[in-house]
Amino acid sequence: MRKLTHDQIALKRAKPENISSVKKLPVYVVLNSIRSSYNVGSIFRTSDGAMIEKLYLCGYTPHPPINGDHSGNKEVLKTALGATESVKWEYVKDPKEVIKKMKADGIKVCALELTDKSFPYYELKKDIFPVCLVVGNEISGVSQEILDMCDYSIEIPQYGIKQSLNVAVAYGIAIFEMRKIFDLNV
Repeated sequence: MRKLTHDQIALKRAKPENISSVKKLPVYVVLNSIRSSYNVGSIFRTSDGAMIEKLYLCGYTPHPPINGDHSGNKEVLKTALGATESVKWEYVKDPKEVIKKMKADGIKVCALELTDKSFPYYELKKDIFPVCLVVGNEISGVSQEILDMCDYSIEIPQYGIKQSLNVAVAYGIAIFEMRKIFDLNV
């Protein structure tokens, strides 16, 4: 076994000029009122790794600068390491607008949240695609108002004393399970 160099790894990766032709994971993601710029940047990188369809930044979620507007958050750019260029994204203040659009387009909406009806993320089935995954605030999670709009919810079982994982870590687990399901059933 020999560790690959960055150049060897790059040979197997998409290039910026052909990113639009890469087969995307049919998952749209809504980040609602995430507090940490670093979590958002990390989610961008993970979204690139899984090559999702689109990321929606909602509420007070920090976002990169938009069209020369430098009110965007530079910490997002720093942590994303260029993934803001390879992941399609949009800032939409009200997450309900995005969810309504998804539903109108026939896309099921899934919350990553502990609810009385949630089931383990690893029980997702291949018929979930396309799907919109809603990820909520680090402290309060997905609001009840948004949950009321969701078709179902998934959870990541916890075996220790803590009730949840870091939002970027939880997102990574869920999105790569979705990627696995998609890749094995295409």
